[in-house]
Amino acid sequence: MSAFNRQEGGSHYKDMPIQPVEFIHKNGIGFCEGAAIKYLCRWRAKGGIEDLHKAKHFIDLLLEMEGVEG
Repeated sequence: MSAFNRQEGGSHYKDMPIQPVEFIHKNGIGFCEGAAIKYLCRWRAKGGIEDLHKAKHFIDLLLEMEGVEG
């Protein structure tokens, strides 16, 4: 069985036409960007507003590491 057909802890990724991990990997997206994408993709199906705050946190981290002041 493909790992894409199995998910631990729910089906919020498995039910998507393209799973965030596949999109992130195939596009060579970095960690912070990928984490933000993951939380943005799942917020309605899993974590609600908390996931939006998590996505924002990873964007804020990326801005800080890139030397952009908030």
